[in-house]
Amino acid sequence: MHALGKHLLIELKDCDPEILKSLDEVRDAMVSAAKKARATIIDVSFHEFSPFGISGMVVIAESHLSIHTWPEYGYAAVDIFTCGNIIKPEVAAQFLIEKFRCKNPSVVEIKRGILSHSGKRLPYKIHPAELNLVADCRTA
Repeated sequence: MHALGKHLLIELKDCDPEILKSLDEVRDAMVSAAKKARATIIDVSFHEFSPFGISGMVVIAESHLSIHTWPEYGYAAVDIFTCGNIIKPEVAAQFLIEKFRCKNPSVVEIKRGILSHSGKRLPYKIHPAELNLVADCRTA
């Protein structure tokens, strides 16, 4: 069964709270994770809350990486959603586990966009000339 994308839901418990409350460190870690996964970065947006906590997103051509931190609990929730076969979201996840000094990580993988039941791998990005291919896959 083939899917258009892979979505990793990452629970990072027992992390270093000093890292999780640093906007610069969290942003740099997320951007570095995207690069290590071989993603194409489109945009980066992060916000620091008062008194602490960070939310942010790295938009990539292949989808996104997002994070929400609760330094007071040593916890971060991370989503890594990627499409295509080149990106390695597991590499990004492992990098973040190490970067945040996480002692209790959990990674759950969800297949997104399961569209092909005929055993054919679908392209995650198509051009107008390829629309007939998609129609063929839907009727197969």
